[in-house]
Amino acid sequence: MKGEAEKIISKAREEDRDFLLEPEAKRLCALYGLPVTRFEVAKSEDEAVEAARRIGFPIVLKVISPQVLHKSDVGGVILNLKDEEGVREAYRRIHENVKAKVPGAVIEGILVQEMAPSSTEVIVGAIKDPTFGPTIMFGLGGIFVEILRDVSFRLVPIERVDAEEMIGEIKAYKILEGARGMPKADKEALIEILLKTSEMLMDIPEIKELDLNPIMVYEKGAKIVDARVILEGAKG
Repeated sequence: MKGEAEKIISKAREEDRDFLLEPEAKRLCALYGLPVTRFEVAKSEDEAVEAARRIGFPIVLKVISPQVLHKSDVGGVILNLKDEEGVREAYRRIHENVKAKVPGAVIEGILVQEMAPSSTEVIVGAIKDPTFGPTIMFGLGGIFVEILRDVSFRLVPIERVDAEEMIGEIKAYKILEGARGMPKADKEALIEILLKTSEMLMDIPEIKELDLNPIMVYEKGAKIVDARVILEGAKG
């Protein structure tokens, strides 16, 4: 596991990148048993369609480019594609959008990803403090993390009791309990995500920042929709 993780980090270093591309970040998460959405990388329209068939509709397409970190801002993400023709059209549109808005961008492929059903969104993140080392964070995800800043923190490594406390500490905990008609969140799945993320942070000291956001949490299970990893030595 650690050896495979080091290969992913080494590839980014060899290409003079201080971040992981999304498929790399998701492969890293998957190595630690984190429940990322199913995905494949396509280099052509036909490959995208074949990948979509294997994964199952509905599908999300996302650009993979070292020059495009904020994919939505340049039209590099298209959601909820329900058939093969939609995948072909979206594949072409993403290429057109990115070429128009980031003319120098190198498109390394298109990420073909399962469309996770909507549910309560949470975030698990991490930042490496220069004094104390890596710190793990939990809170409500999506727009709520920006607006409410309702999060809890712990230094890693954490144990099960820490994960349980982190989840219970946020002010919006009642939402996870199923308040106001929201589905009751699978707390055990969240605990496992926090513990496995902690393990990954301890194994890979090169991780400077980590964002798993949003994580869709269901009554049974959870799905990590987006993953972002910044490595030590980032240019900011």
